[in-house]
Amino acid sequence: MSRGFIKEGDQEEIPRVPPRAYLPDGVPNYVTKEGLEALKEELKALEAERVKAGDDYITVNFLDATIKQLVDRINSAVEVDLAKAAKDTVSFGAWVRYNGRVVRIVGVDEADVNKGLISFISPVAKTLIGKKAGDVIELKGSEKIVVEEVSFEPMTLTQIIQDKPAKTITTAERSPRRIIEEIPEPVAPTQPVVKDDVVEVPAQAEGPRRFEPEVNDVEFLPIVNERGNIVGRALNVELHQGNKMLHPVAHLHVVNGKGETIGLYWWHVAFGDTPEKTLKRKMAESLGLSGVNPKLKRQYVREAKTEKELVYVFTVVTEEELPISPEGKEYVELFAKD
Repeated sequence: MSRGFIKEGDQEEIPRVPPRAYLPDGVPNYVTKEGLEALKEELKALEAERVKAGDDYITVNFLDATIKQLVDRINSAVEVDLAKAAKDTVSFGAWVRYNGRVVRIVGVDEADVNKGLISFISPVAKTLIGKKAGDVIELKGSEKIVVEEVSFEPMTLTQIIQDKPAKTITTAERSPRRIIEEIPEPVAPTQPVVKDDVVEVPAQAEGPRRFEPEVNDVEFLPIVNERGNIVGRALNVELHQGNKMLHPVAHLHVVNGKGETIGLYWWHVAFGDTPEKTLKRKMAESLGLSGVNPKLKRQYVREAKTEKELVYVFTVVTEEELPISPEGKEYVELFAKD
């Protein structure tokens, strides 16, 4: 049927086109030779798919918009001539061995951390660029990056992060920074253990506990639209540098039987999880709270100077003694619009 005979009310919604990989305004779109060829192959595949779509205008419109994004990216591509690179110095296109792992620095559309391909705008790449074999880079705390080898010949890349949905974390796999125990003598941690969706919460040590928000700069988080649909992904650290890529978080308001708020907590929604799934897992892991069902109160977009979040606000009623949530002004303001 011709589109001219379709009533306005009968038209289906055109699917939203996911954005290409993030590239800051004004930054050249550097690509490797292989990366540019991959973009061109992607264009051929999309054009073939468009032909097959025939008169399905919804699909055609979606593909046209997708193709336009891709063509714009191809037209802006700047292929880097690796033959001109200083062979002993880390730069775009180089393979780098550091701390026992091998990565290659590539363009934003080529990047796949799972395969050891990192974007030249990523924090790790920015740290490595300009360094030579033998250089030692001091990071915060006691961490170091030791550059072991630089090459412009192919090396076997290290798979850094498994591309799998978030899994339930057992006590042995947990980060030691999630709950700080304030007790006079060192004791063994008493954290909940999750087995086959059944949470066993061991007896808690005496003394108050404090909740500390989790920070994992190299964790992949979902990028979403305002409806909560996933349109991409990025590293945690990349989402908090002012680029305003929307990503979901779960806020939890814990109230007692009198309706009094006794705790405020938040977590990033894991890639592959729903907000509720992440929340229930974190409640068990970080708060030792299970057997209760949080209720979704509302969702809204919270925008700050360095980030933009799709906030899912949950509430739960309990009389359990939970970790003390931070009381600083900056922390409390996170929940101001809940």
